[in-house]
Amino acid sequence: MSDKREAVAKAIREGQNRAGVSNSVDTSQFDNLAQMFQHCVDRAKASPATSCMGQTLSYQNLDTLSAQFACFLQQELGLKKGDRIAIQLPNILQYPVVLFGAIRAGMVVVNTNPLYSERELEHQLNDSGAKAMVVLANIAEVAAAVVPRTGVKTVIVTEIADLHASVKRLLINNVVKHVKKMVPKVSFANALGFRQALAKGRSGKFEAADYAQEDLALLQYTGGTTGVSKGAMISHGNLIANVLQSKELFESYGLKPTQELFLAPLPLYHIYSFMLSFVVMMQGNHSVLIPNPRDLDSVIKEMKRWPWTGMSGINTLFVALCNHPEFASLDFSRVKVTLSGGMALTAGAAKTWEEMTGTQVYEGYGLTETSPVVSINPGGANQVGTIGLPLPGTEIRIIAENGEDCGIDERGELCVRGPQVMMGYWQRPDETEKTIRSGWLHTGDVAIVRDDGYMRIVDRMKDMILVSGFNVYPNEIEDVLSSHPNIRECAAIGVPDEKSGEAVKIFVAAKQGDIDKEELKAFLRERLTGYKMPRYIEVRDELPKTNVGKVLRRHLRDEELAKKAS
Repeated sequence: MSDKREAVAKAIREGQNRAGVSNSVDTSQFDNLAQMFQHCVDRAKASPATSCMGQTLSYQNLDTLSAQFACFLQQELGLKKGDRIAIQLPNILQYPVVLFGAIRAGMVVVNTNPLYSERELEHQLNDSGAKAMVVLANIAEVAAAVVPRTGVKTVIVTEIADLHASVKRLLINNVVKHVKKMVPKVSFANALGFRQALAKGRSGKFEAADYAQEDLALLQYTGGTTGVSKGAMISHGNLIANVLQSKELFESYGLKPTQELFLAPLPLYHIYSFMLSFVVMMQGNHSVLIPNPRDLDSVIKEMKRWPWTGMSGINTLFVALCNHPEFASLDFSRVKVTLSGGMALTAGAAKTWEEMTGTQVYEGYGLTETSPVVSINPGGANQVGTIGLPLPGTEIRIIAENGEDCGIDERGELCVRGPQVMMGYWQRPDETEKTIRSGWLHTGDVAIVRDDGYMRIVDRMKDMILVSGFNVYPNEIEDVLSSHPNIRECAAIGVPDEKSGEAVKIFVAAKQGDIDKEELKAFLRERLTGYKMPRYIEVRDELPKTNVGKVLRRHLRDEELAKKAS
């Protein structure tokens, strides 16, 4: 180990010691996620586990319902250990039932963004080899269009209130379908309702899958540098480790087992919210699921309804809530912690949140490929503007462009090694080799480690654009743009945006004549998820290129920064 690397490691160890954070983590407590789930159930059977739209499931309810779904998967669908099941659901009660049912039956979960376009969903279903899919009726139109072109054999369709009490279920589902007209008319060749699936699994008993920490648990898709998304292979051991690593930090916030209520406005299909939901369960605490965080009135409504003590969010959500006319009148007296991740927390957002709620925002850092948390600010030792200290058992290196180690306060690429680092990319060994080298995950983010052990992200090496916490890869946008019949050359970059952190801007040159921007937007809307849509379009005769003809995105970014500075 070089002197510089040792100096960084020493600063981190000493920083962890001062903050009361362990340097290591014992991951041997559970062999797999099903064991961890059973531990949570045994610990807090009668306690509320999760609520949504006024309906609550206890840990015992979650145990019973997920067992029924596991039985259905095995006995009715004949799915085997390692088969993939896609989940395309917002934050509703069905999500944890399906998730834990799949895990207990030995399935590999494929989280699927409900906002996906046909192109994106078709790729993910085919790439993962999913054999079954669970989808909310409200958003099933895209799935109905693409499933016939995939290997999905069975689609389980759920309506939004399927797990509510009978009278309320019928009322809500009928209003959503017939009054609000929010459910499109679609059909699948081989489909059944979610409640039918539970009924079919009610009379049988599932066979607990025998698997170890090394077995694959989750395919979590992330944007692809080659124009298509790739599946990060997250093992049972990866998730168990990250839950146990993060649980220690949760305890530093003064959170007590079975006594806390966490608001969960961020989508569970995103790895950040997904993993945090496990941490809340490990303490036997209660999560309130919010189906649509973009509907700020619904978020405020839940904040009023529940005596919440903590929540997770991202910078854009904090800003939007603080600007809501009713936010200042809420009762924040019970709030102990607010966690931020997914995108950089701005000093202004952190300050305003603390002024209005009386509580600090604790920022962390992670990646899909690290299951996801790498570091976080611990309770009682928060430093706004940093990403905190590495989690227990997490090693950090800062590497210069020449491959040598950087020392204290020297900027270089942040590299991570630890039990939470993914197994690799699904069926993409070449991409895995580019990202994980000699056991170290290369994040593509430029960071420094300070002399107190805290870390700060200062830049990004990758061309990736971060829009409201979601990764957007320029290659994917450019791949779609290039398929337009009148685009000769194109480029996509990220530009600063007060609301979303960054926004997508595209530069295009026509093959002939002019480019109709409105027509181009319509073309892109059919092929890209909403957050990937360009906010700005600039038409040029030529784009800056290298001597070999490669478009210089960096040059375009520099031009945009120069414009802003002037």
